[in-house]
Amino acid sequence: MTLSERHKSILEMLRESGRVDVADLSARLKVSAVTIRKDLDLMEEKNLLYRTHGGAILADPYIATRKVSEKEKLHPEAKHRIGLKAVELLSPQDALMIASGTTVQAFARCIANMRMTVITSAMNVAMELLDKPDIEIIQLGGIIRHSSASVVSEYAVRMLDNFACSKLFLGVDGIDPEYGLSTTHLQEAILNRAMIAAATKTIVLADSSKFGRRGFSKICDMSDIDQVITDSGTPRKMIEAMQEQGVKVTVVELGE
Repeated sequence: MTLSERHKSILEMLRESGRVDVADLSARLKVSAVTIRKDLDLMEEKNLLYRTHGGAILADPYIATRKVSEKEKLHPEAKHRIGLKAVELLSPQDALMIASGTTVQAFARCIANMRMTVITSAMNVAMELLDKPDIEIIQLGGIIRHSSASVVSEYAVRMLDNFACSKLFLGVDGIDPEYGLSTTHLQEAILNRAMIAAATKTIVLADSSKFGRRGFSKICDMSDIDQVITDSGTPRKMIEAMQEQGVKVTVVELGE
C-alpha cells in the first residue's frame, strides 16, 4: 500500500468512526506503529486530521466561540429537519424549556401555534414564537451574551427555582460520548445544568458537526440526558456509544 493509499484509508476510517488509534491502524494497514505515527503527523500538517494521544480525530475538538449570526448559516437543512422531528415530541398544554443555540432556534421556528408555555433563555427563540399567540413565553432574565443572543447569570438560574417543566430542548456546542455535553461559556453551562435539573426529560438537538467536539465548559455527562436528535452525518460509532449509555438517539436523514 502506497503512502497516498494509506492516507485515503485512514481518512475513510475517520469519517466512519470519528477517531482512530495507532495500534488499530498498524494492524489493519499492516505497517509499523512508527509509520502510522509519521502518517498521522503528516496528515495533521495538511489539516486533514487532529492528532490525539495514541491516535487522531477528524477535526480539532476544541471549539472557539462564534456569533449566532455566523452559526445560523451552518448546516441549515440538518437543523430544520432536526427541528421538524423534535416538534413530533410536543403535546398541547406542554410546559417546555428551550435553551440557546441555532438548532433549537430552528426547532422553535417549526412549532405550530398551540396552547403551551415556553420558558427560554434565548432572545432569538422568543422572537421565533412571538407571532404564535397561544404560546405563553417566559423570558429568563440576566446578562445577555452578544455572541449567542441568550441570557446567563445567577438571576436566570434563580428564576428556574420557580418552575418545573416536562421537557427541555437543549442545544450544545459539543458532544463527546466520553466527555459529555459542553459549551464555550462557563455561565451558560451553569444555566444549562439548572435547566436540566428543572426538567423531567432532556432532549438534545445537535447536528452531526457537534460530535467529537469539546467546548471550554462541560454541561453534563451523557447519562444526564434522555434523548438526542441528530442527522445522518453523525458517525455510527458515536451513535452506538450514546445508546450504550442509555440515551435514545433519533437520526433524521439528509437529502443527497
